[in-house]
Amino acid sequence: EIAAHIGRTRGVEVDPERVIVVPGGKPSIGYTFQTYVDPGDEVIYPSPGFPIYESWVEYVGGRPVPIQLREEDGFALTASALEEAITERTKLIILCSPSNPTGGVYSREETEAMARVIVEKGRPDLRVYSDEIYEAILFDGESLFSILQCEGMEERTVLASGMSKSYAMTGWRLGYAVLPTLDEAAAFKQLNINTISCVPPFVQEAGREALSSSIVSDKVQGMVREFEERRDWVVGALNKIPGVQCQLPKGAFYVFPNVAGALERLGALEAFDGLPAEEAAHTNPAKLLQMFLLYRYGVATMDRASFGKIGAEGQHYLRVSIASSMDSIKEGVRRLEQAVEDREGFAEFLKSETAWRE
Repeated sequence: EIAAHIGRTRGVEVDPERVIVVPGGKPSIGYTFQTYVDPGDEVIYPSPGFPIYESWVEYVGGRPVPIQLREEDGFALTASALEEAITERTKLIILCSPSNPTGGVYSREETEAMARVIVEKGRPDLRVYSDEIYEAILFDGESLFSILQCEGMEERTVLASGMSKSYAMTGWRLGYAVLPTLDEAAAFKQLNINTISCVPPFVQEAGREALSSSIVSDKVQGMVREFEERRDWVVGALNKIPGVQCQLPKGAFYVFPNVAGALERLGALEAFDGLPAEEAAHTNPAKLLQMFLLYRYGVATMDRASFGKIGAEGQHYLRVSIASSMDSIKEGVRRLEQAVEDREGFAEFLKSETAWRE
């Protein structure tokens, strides 16, 4: 069923023997690093991005090569940035569209340009890990386009996705990877068997139903429309808060506001500059705001450095999830607006609380 789904959505015929089913979205990331990356090999990945990309590079002894995603590019990777980053030591490139945490989406044109760069400049055994876990959650008429569909990329791409986001099956722990060759699929299969044995069959049956049912498909479309309505509201509301500016993401269910102005108004930049070096090394201005929001206003966000620490200095963003109800989102934004004006409360929080130091 997964092979048929790839055929329907990407237009690529896939042998089911190249499909490996795993417990969630994370194992295929780990299997990719264990299979392809040796100590000293370079790994290119988007930053901000899913944090275990960077974590796995360090774990296997690879050399991290983060590409800093820019607000002015819609937080999407570009072919020109990729071309500058690829060297003869590049063994793995990670792509993620739609993206966590930014909601950035790679256009078809940019994806095709990246594919040309990889084919022309990359070594023959370079692999691309295309993380497409948010594949169904696209806004403004955007359509899914995978680098797997580009010329010369089927034999270079590990396509990974799963059920937790597009089918709201978080907690079921059901993901999959499509490997370039049967031999590479066999390597993943061996890691899978030796690590988890198998994904429970009843969970796989639920995934099969999710992929094949027209009823489920209609429900997914309704869910995406709801996410789009929430996105439209929350971006407009955030942009009304002094010192906050937020782009309109094209996919996933997050927004990624720039809070640099709010940090300045709040006194967070000044407070961070005044921290002892030992304390400053373990936090950043956006992290201070994240902790203040959590402990004093009951609002959960994540700071930019939570999505890749290398090169994140001076980037002042928060990730805000829109996966909650509209009422919860509105209350969260109301509290955030109050918090960024509470300069006195913030100063008192830094003096009296220890949570932000932990």
